Amino acid sequence: MKLIKIFKNGIINENPIVVQVLGMCPTLAVTTSAINGMGMGLATTAVLTMSNLVISLFRKVIPSKIRIPAFIVVIATFVTIVGMLLKAYLPALDAALGLFIPLIVVNCLILARAESFASKNNPIESTVDGVAMGLGFALALTILGSIREILGAGSIFGVSLFGESFKPALIMILPPGAFLALGMMLAVFKKVTSSKKNKEIKAAS
Repeated sequence: MKLIKIFKNGIINENPIVVQVLGMCPTLAVTTSAINGMGMGLATTAVLTMSNLVISLFRKVIPSKIRIPAFIVVIATFVTIVGMLLKAYLPALDAALGLFIPLIVVNCLILARAESFASKNNPIESTVDGVAMGLGFALALTILGSIREILGAGSIFGVSLFGESFKPALIMILPPGAFLALGMMLAVFKKVTSSKKNKEIKAAS
């Protein structure tokens, strides 16, 4: 039951993007298309899951005074592995994401989960937390990338939706479009969750 709650927190209740508003640099920069958003999200998920697991396994032997440098070394190791795999097997995606793959090392989401969760919980719970937070991050990035790609290019995952007659809103694939799309996502999520909470309160009363 606790694992289900941890998983639900990562996907919905504590979603890194629409609730905690973490990792905004890659969120705004790479989500020009759905595939870029998904690729960045899954790469981050892999790093987050493995780093959470390793940090949890060694949480009792890492001295508290050097825990942050130790966490960063662990995270950097998995970022390097993911980066090498992308270069080897998905070079086009690696080129599209560019510098933002190495910058996963300093993604505040990963370090925050290492400090607040993995260093205080057992390996199974920490792994589930890593998977859930990563998938929540990936889901939000994919949705944001889809919104920008549909409105800015008239396609999704590179597949044209509206034909040549479609007039795209080019601003959506430019930096200002990232802020507009993210603002819309946050507003919709807030509206949906607040309505749900109000219904639960009324039902309870």
